[in-house]
Amino acid sequence: MFRKSLASLVPILLFVSLTNAQQRAEVSLQLGEQFFAAMLDSIYQNFNPPAFRLTGESGCGILKIIREAGGARTGVQFRDGEIRVPLAFSGNYAPPFVGCLEFSGWADSVLDLEFDQASQKLTGRARVTNVHLDGAGGLPSAGIAKLLQGSIDKRLNPIEILTLDKLSFGVPIPSTGTLRMRAIGLRHEVSSGFLNLRITYEFTKG
Repeated sequence: MFRKSLASLVPILLFVSLTNAQQRAEVSLQLGEQFFAAMLDSIYQNFNPPAFRLTGESGCGILKIIREAGGARTGVQFRDGEIRVPLAFSGNYAPPFVGCLEFSGWADSVLDLEFDQASQKLTGRARVTNVHLDGAGGLPSAGIAKLLQGSIDKRLNPIEILTLDKLSFGVPIPSTGTLRMRAIGLRHEVSSGFLNLRITYEFTKG
């Protein structure tokens, strides 16, 4: 049984770089664009698209983040050290004295990541950098960009991505006890096509 327990640790140890007399280790986790594409496909297949109210008017003033618009798809891309998040959208808005106007298109946005050691949280903040309009009923792209950023700031930012307590776990050692692997730190870097997370673990007896 003890040999079986050790065998179960092999996949973990393959990614571990031990330091400090084997009491701490760094685990590398790599997330690719295909992972996020599959996750988004599942979200849009099983749930309604995220929607935000832009105004207090009934029946108008709605913005939806949809899967695709104008040939662009909502997704996550890792390029040149940045996390790029193209956002396809549609919605309607009621400018003064005009009535309810429909618009659609896609936005270029960047997700800035930050790890806060005090709260042990990795968060992201989305920034809209440009808007491409497929149809806007005469509304300027700068106005749509402002509406989109305002909705993201109000409803989404900051985005909690993960907390270290969710990454901590224990490994039972038969007839001995439990080896606790407590996540105590995190670093991230963006490479071409991937997000690399480096999680520091502290090993203690449970």
